[in-house]
Formats: sequence, structure tokens, C-alpha cells
Amino acid sequence: MLTNSEENYIKEIYSLEQKHQTDVNTNLLAEKIETKASSVTDMLKKLAKKDLLIYQKYKGAKLNTKGEKVALAVVRKHRLWETFLVEKLNFSWDEVHEIAEQLEHIQSEKLTNELDAFLNFPKVDPHGDPIPDVNGNFATIKTVCLSKLNIDDEGVFVEVKDDSDKFLKYLTKNNITIGAKIKVVDKEDFDNSIKIEIDKKQFNISENVIKNLYLKI
Repeated sequence: MLTNSEENYIKEIYSLEQKHQTDVNTNLLAEKIETKASSVTDMLKKLAKKDLLIYQKYKGAKLNTKGEKVALAVVRKHRLWETFLVEKLNFSWDEVHEIAEQLEHIQSEKLTNELDAFLNFPKVDPHGDPIPDVNGNFATIKTVCLSKLNIDDEGVFVEVKDDSDKFLKYLTKNNITIGAKIKVVDKEDFDNSIKIEIDKKQFNISENVIKNLYLKI
């Protein structure tokens, strides 16, 4: 059985691998986990001895098949719990991440599978991230960043990259929620902001917001 810390490392390595499509650099992982690079190196060596990843000095780490299976299991639990909290316990999407961080370490496979069935096998969590099934498979949705759209283009908001509490509260305040239909009304070259329309209401959003919103066209 792995410790919570070991599972957290594996999950973060998986996340960084998906984002960068390359071996995970020790310094990058240290920055993400907010710890010293030396501590990360020690953990990577430990996980390598448990046959969960391949670690090469100066190059970084890459999960093997066994490690990826562990990562997907943790991700699955995290996203199922977030879905449960929002759909069944009336939490808002900006409240659930920290709670799910604790619940994702529950080891009961039966509980996870029953939770999945109870929720009717959801495909995505409240933030639009795909939920792996019991075999680690998940549906992929072709999305495009809002920044890539032209004036008069429109799409459905299906995924948010920045799931921090502050950012999600900002989106909620402006009625930018998963499933919202967004139309690009105008684009400003000076600061790369854009004017969007949601439910016949128009307002401007900054480049920092735009780059975190992904739409299905």
C-alpha cells in the first residue's frame, strides 16, 4: 500500500506528463509540489524502487504502466468525489478540490465502484475533466482554447484549466460555468482581451482568463 504522499507524487507526475508530453523534470515537479528538489529526488528514487516509474538522473522521471495505473485510479477517485460533492451535497465547484484531495486516498475499490454507479457513471467532473472508468479508460473531447477563436465564433464551455478557488469563484460571479454557450463578440489587440457574450449579456475578459477556458465547437 502506498502512502498519501507517494500517491500525490504519482498523480502530479501523471499530470505533468500529460501536459508536457515528456519526462518530468525534478525542478518542475518540486515547483508543482512546493518542496525542495532534493526531497523530490529522494521520492523519485523510492518510487523507482517500488517499480512505479523510471528515474534517470539529470533527465527526470516517467511513470511506467504500473505507475500510470495507480495515477489513473487516484485521479478517478478525486474526480468522482468532486462530482458527488457538487451533484449530491450542493457544494459549489470552487469548494470541492481540497475535500477531494483527502477523499482520493480511500483505498476501498468497492466504495469507488459503487460511487461511480451511484452517480450513473459520469464521464466528466464539475470542471470538465474526464473521469477514468474502472479500467483507466476515459473519453477524450476535442476542445479549443477560447484564445484561438475569431470574432463571431462560438462554442460550449466544457473545460477549465485553472481550478483554483479564486479563479472558479471569478467564473461563477460572471456566470461562466460548464455548459455555457460563449460567443466571441470582439477582440482587443492591445492587451489580448476579448468581449464575449453569454445568455445575451456581453462583457470583457482578460487574457489570463481566456487562456484557461476550453470550448467544444
